[in-house]
Amino acid sequence: MTDPILPQLSPADAKAAFGAGIRTWFLTGVVIAGPLAVTVWLVVWFTDTVDAWVRPLVPPGLWPDTYLPVRLPGTGVVLAFLGLTLLGFLAANLAGRTLIRFSERLLDRIPAVRGVYKGAKQVFETLFSQSGTSFRKVGLVEYPAKGMWSVVLISTPPAEALAGAMPEKGDYISVFLPCAPNPTTGFWFYLPTKNVIEISITPDEAFKLIMSAGVIQPGGEAQAKLAAAKSAAV
Repeated sequence: MTDPILPQLSPADAKAAFGAGIRTWFLTGVVIAGPLAVTVWLVVWFTDTVDAWVRPLVPPGLWPDTYLPVRLPGTGVVLAFLGLTLLGFLAANLAGRTLIRFSERLLDRIPAVRGVYKGAKQVFETLFSQSGTSFRKVGLVEYPAKGMWSVVLISTPPAEALAGAMPEKGDYISVFLPCAPNPTTGFWFYLPTKNVIEISITPDEAFKLIMSAGVIQPGGEAQAKLAAAKSAAV
């Protein structure tokens, strides 16, 4: 006896509905498992990389693997964290600062190493400084053509020697324009400050926007400010 309320599907319709259900379930599984798999892969890659860097620097007696029947991943990450924390603690003391200044003076006397060390130090101080503003602000620039707008990370103004060589007088700023979907590559250039529209979204939101090619939009309030900035620029 058939139910008069439920519609009866023909064999062809039932097969199509079953196929659609399988496709929906599969895509749902991909959406759930994909981010988890990428996260696990990145964590494992980072852990193995740090372990490989730290292992040659630590005596075998300090590695738990020496006393355990199985390998314990992440030991290098823990040791690196403790070592860097201890280094920062020592650098905050008078004796540590004296030792660091002596080491820097020693490196400053080596021509091939001096430029590399000073450049790397400036980059790390700029990126990880608690009070710095580089790459902590996001803006819009009209690129690659008129009417087209790209998201950029705002960096620092040019030095006096560079600013004086600019063809147009005025305030300049440097920006980094990340490429999609890999924001670690891109273009860095100077342009007049007036041509940069600062927007109220975080660098994290900007990176998500770029990596997803616009699929992952900023939060509601940030998205409204982004739209308002675009409208004001037109």
